[in-house]
Amino acid sequence: MRVLVVEDERRMAAALQQGLQAEGFAVDLAHDGVDGLHQAREGGYDAIVLDVMLPKLSGYRVCERLRQEQNWVPILILSAKDGEYDQADGLDLGADDYLTKPFSYVVLAARLRALLRRGPTRRPAVLHAGDLRLDPARRRVFRGEAGIELTPREFALLEYLIRRPDEVISKSKILEHVWDAYASTDLNAVEVYVGYLRRKIDAPFGRNALQTVRGVGYRLAGDGG
Repeated sequence: MRVLVVEDERRMAAALQQGLQAEGFAVDLAHDGVDGLHQAREGGYDAIVLDVMLPKLSGYRVCERLRQEQNWVPILILSAKDGEYDQADGLDLGADDYLTKPFSYVVLAARLRALLRRGPTRRPAVLHAGDLRLDPARRRVFRGEAGIELTPREFALLEYLIRRPDEVISKSKILEHVWDAYASTDLNAVEVYVGYLRRKIDAPFGRNALQTVRGVGYRLAGDGG
């Protein structure tokens, strides 16, 4: 399997190349974010090992741009930035795994093999239904270029539905996934919040994305209504 390692510290890059080659991987190197992005676009790699603190373009931006271009190559971020928010940022921007330095080559190779077993599947960092966009990492929603302010519950409801475009989902299923499973919340709460959400994402724009399927539940139109 062919892997691209994007690492600016050349001794570390060479060690990574040697260690992964010993595990049976074919390894190419890039030493800055711009070159790494170019090679990732052109090289047909099975996976990418990506540092965060890179010259010219950070690993976060490399990952974000690849996902924006619908490039779903598996990405493992390998970084000395070990804070929980650093890791959350990398995963929210579309990375598939995050491993902190110092690390074990045995674990790195095992995680790469796990990513390769999954293969390149679609994992967008920003979710779309037509011109309706939801960014889970930044907690923002747009219709075209217009920003939409949602409460946390409205945001959770929209995120659950937009991850399942054109799928009819029952009220009980929505309640189970959007509300606390142990809370004694009535099914009517789902109707109420669907109404709130429609008044924000549909009504001002003359759209009908959030649709009622009578006797069954609700559906978010994949084309944005």
